[in-house]
Amino acid sequence: MSITTEITAHYWAFAVFLLGALGLCAFMLTGGFLLGGRARARSKNVPFESGIDPVGTARLRLSAKFYLVAMFFVIFDVEALYLYAWATAIREAGWVGFIEATIFILILLAGLVYLVRIGALDWTPERSRRLRRAGPVGESPRHQE
Repeated sequence: MSITTEITAHYWAFAVFLLGALGLCAFMLTGGFLLGGRARARSKNVPFESGIDPVGTARLRLSAKFYLVAMFFVIFDVEALYLYAWATAIREAGWVGFIEATIFILILLAGLVYLVRIGALDWTPERSRRLRRAGPVGESPRHQE
């Protein structure tokens, strides 16, 4: 087979794949439009909450701590994947791989200790921490003698 025939066959295969994917998308969109319900009502646009009428707005203000902890989780989860890949190839990696993985784990542990020390994983607000350090309500440092 000549090079031009091979290139043409390659492009034809890609064109068939692309047309098939676009055709499938068009079929699903038009099928949903044609087969979908046409009812119009006030409650039609209200989100379904497991049979309970929704109360209030969905616009909640979340603390930045939530996103911070979520990012830490993703970072440590991806690093766990690296350790899993290392564990599957431990025989081929040998002692050098073991030492590298140990250094990697120690760096992760140092990062986790750092996060705990700066309070990045502490969910309680600063005001609650001050009240907790002061002791029970009504007890002041002068009366502890």
